[in-house]
Amino acid sequence: MVNLAAATNDTPARAADKDAPLKEDIRLLGRLLGDVIRDQEGQEMFDLVETIRQTAVRFRREADPKAGAELNDMLSKLTRSQTNTVVRAFSYFSHLANIAEDQHHVRRRRTHLLAGSDAQRGSVAYALGKLQQAGVESGTVQRFFDDALISPVLTAHPTEVQRKSILDAEHDIARLLAERDLPLTPRERSATLNLLTARIGALWQTRMLRYSKLTVADEIENALSYYRITFLSEIPALYDDIDEEIASVYGTEVNATEAAYLQMGSWIGGDRDGNPNVNASTMQHALMRQSTTIFDHYLDEVHALGAELSISTLMVSASPSIQALADASPDNSPHRVDEPYRRALIGIYARLASTARELGAMNILRKEVGHAEPYRHPFEFEADLRTIADSLSANHGAQLVRPRLGGLIRAARIFGFHLASLDMRQTSDVHSRVLGELFAAGGVHPNYEELDEAAKVKVLLAELSQPRLLYSPYVNYSEETKSELQILRTAREIRQRYGKRAIRNYIISHTEEVSDLLEVLLLQKETGLLRPAANELDVMVIPLFETIPDLRRAAEIMGAWMAIPMVRKLIEGQGQLQEVMLGYSDSNKDGGFLTSNWELYKAEINLVQVFVDAGVKLRLFHGRGGTVGRGGGPSYDAILAQPPGTVNGQLRLTEQGEIIASKFSNAEIGRRNLELLVAATLEASLTPHGEDGARNKQLAGFEAVMAELSERAYRAYRNLVYETPGFTDYFFAATPIAEIAELNLGSRPASRKSTRRIEDLRAIPWGFSWGQCRLLLPGWYGFGSAITSWLADGGPERMDTLRAMYAEWPFFATLLSNMDMVLAKTDLPIASRYAELVADAELRERIFKRIAAEHGTTLRCLEQITGASQRLAGNPLLARSIQNRFAYLDPLNHLQVELIHRHRSVAGEPEQIDERVHRGIHLSINGVAAGLRNTG
Repeated sequence: MVNLAAATNDTPARAADKDAPLKEDIRLLGRLLGDVIRDQEGQEMFDLVETIRQTAVRFRREADPKAGAELNDMLSKLTRSQTNTVVRAFSYFSHLANIAEDQHHVRRRRTHLLAGSDAQRGSVAYALGKLQQAGVESGTVQRFFDDALISPVLTAHPTEVQRKSILDAEHDIARLLAERDLPLTPRERSATLNLLTARIGALWQTRMLRYSKLTVADEIENALSYYRITFLSEIPALYDDIDEEIASVYGTEVNATEAAYLQMGSWIGGDRDGNPNVNASTMQHALMRQSTTIFDHYLDEVHALGAELSISTLMVSASPSIQALADASPDNSPHRVDEPYRRALIGIYARLASTARELGAMNILRKEVGHAEPYRHPFEFEADLRTIADSLSANHGAQLVRPRLGGLIRAARIFGFHLASLDMRQTSDVHSRVLGELFAAGGVHPNYEELDEAAKVKVLLAELSQPRLLYSPYVNYSEETKSELQILRTAREIRQRYGKRAIRNYIISHTEEVSDLLEVLLLQKETGLLRPAANELDVMVIPLFETIPDLRRAAEIMGAWMAIPMVRKLIEGQGQLQEVMLGYSDSNKDGGFLTSNWELYKAEINLVQVFVDAGVKLRLFHGRGGTVGRGGGPSYDAILAQPPGTVNGQLRLTEQGEIIASKFSNAEIGRRNLELLVAATLEASLTPHGEDGARNKQLAGFEAVMAELSERAYRAYRNLVYETPGFTDYFFAATPIAEIAELNLGSRPASRKSTRRIEDLRAIPWGFSWGQCRLLLPGWYGFGSAITSWLADGGPERMDTLRAMYAEWPFFATLLSNMDMVLAKTDLPIASRYAELVADAELRERIFKRIAAEHGTTLRCLEQITGASQRLAGNPLLARSIQNRFAYLDPLNHLQVELIHRHRSVAGEPEQIDERVHRGIHLSINGVAAGLRNTG
């Protein structure tokens, strides 16, 4: 496509020259893709794609109805084979545009750093400088780093549309594109261009879709690829940078070199909620693969160190401790008698290899010189590395520590032998059924599940005080009960095998009562993870509050939980710390965007007060998704917008769907995103809030307004989604939800139950479907109605209040900023094409008219409050990015509608279904998701 990226030439005048390299990269990748299509599909196909592109651009830029009609006519006449080629062409252009944008972000970041702007907003240097100016003392900063835990938790969800093969190919293209920024000779530049062409050609010939459903093992491997690309190298390096930034601001008064405040977490292989494919075996497999991944890294780094540290005692002295380590090595080569560091590293390598095999590694790439005893704990490995570092430092070799050895020492402390902490998660209903069976079989109570809450708590506390177990090896329990107990037994084995950090959290979905928490305590007692007599609990019990009613009761439930004497003692053993997880996805599906955000805010404030009263430290775990409707949006702003007292150096948050790829598939972008998390947590935790009475009064007024707006938005949203007759039928017809459910996206089913009830649909495919049809309804619906009715019930000063809230309240500003981004991606004309898929004309007109009216009202209200008539006025780079790619998304959406229509027209006749049509729909889903980016 010689002109595939030509639309980028029409960017608004406000685009500065600094974006010229981005436009050049997009034009280059578009031209190379066009060349590949011409070469592999023929000139006629290339011309067809180019004509569609030009017509779509004209329709988008000029709002030309004639162009729209021409586009529809062209697309409807495509053969099935042509359709799939066109879909692939525009899908791959979206992928390549993403690569170019990521490279431009890296380029701009480097430009800032080269200009000496390392203390830009969002950096740890910026946060530290701001804290110092605010009078935060060094001791406070020291305590933060000593106690903090900041943990991104990778999860597998049914919106991960990318195949790993595609991700790997695109990573290679990104690397080659980045090389073009280096000073290259003409020959090198030509060679790089040829490789880019070859990689794009290979990408075109690579199957974009999975032909079989992902297994949990596949999801584990996909996640581990991001460790190899980003986490293993960038997290230790980020620690080093933060050490330097601390020293530049606070000098030697703060020392975070021994801290492990940034650690990775995972749900993949341990999240059983609604996924029957997760069990004890997947947990074992997850830890085995995680462990193998980190050992591969350790072995490679130790091998490289052996090549680097060729230091001879004939040239410089070595400490006795390093000599002892060398003497313990199985290496007896006479050629290395005077090279203690190499001999010591050969011994460390041998011990690592033995440890890796003992923990399940099957193939060690380089065979060790000889046998050595395995390490029993990561601390032993770290101690050996420190022995090398100390000897180097004491003998004129301190400069040799930083390049590789220092990072490896960091890695050993951060990743241990487990790589990432694996959480377990299960829904409360399952725990109740399992215990109901155990109680009945053990003669404790015949109908536990029918008891009221007070009676359940009484039974559970009584059983927790008993020294005996309920389980009997002589009773034939149900498969569910046997599986759940085996999972907890396996967790105990995993902790013994891989270390205590391997599994340390148990999430309870749909927590509605204190008994839901006590049930998991009792199940841990049954499997040796809780020892009541010693007040020892191995795995923290963590409630997940998801729906609006659950969020409203969260503080009450936690207050009652922490008031139980036995629980108080267990919390003391956890360092006076208790984690609570808040679910963004289900609360949004339950109550809408505005109400979900407000109820989460209120729940956090109420939880803070309850925890302060109990003298317990609160750690919040934010179950955020990719879309704004599921809690997505910029993490940095979201953390700073948290209510005072809710961060306190403790933060876990989920990373889901395509967001994992967009954040972490490029090492430098991944590092920047990790730094944003640390910087925001540091700033939110330590920024003084003071006791400004006037400000507190103003905040109370803002919160009162927000409460009113939330109630109005809740009614508007619930009325549409849950109370409008026929809305479910409209949703299933006007979005590709049915086709999404057929895609081989993830191991988890799209619905919790086999029904068409929206209540049973998972929040993730719910949001994903609205993104595909370009309405993104969960990210804005109800806002316009709430604002309009609230303004109508008062005087003109109410708009002034809303503008003050936007200017002075980070929570409200972030809320509107995220909604602004969603509205920038919505497109009513495209959405109207999807509405045409609804066969019932009256239903179609009635519901789409309501949605369109609310959309218009929401836009007007947002513009009145912010004063910005254009979307994303405060983020012109993102605005240009979205506008530039719309012309390439439009054909994908139009084709998706056409293909869905063809597919559904023969739905009742299996012999008439054309697999090419089916494949084309799934290709278009992939392309639209890539174009919108944060749709998961």
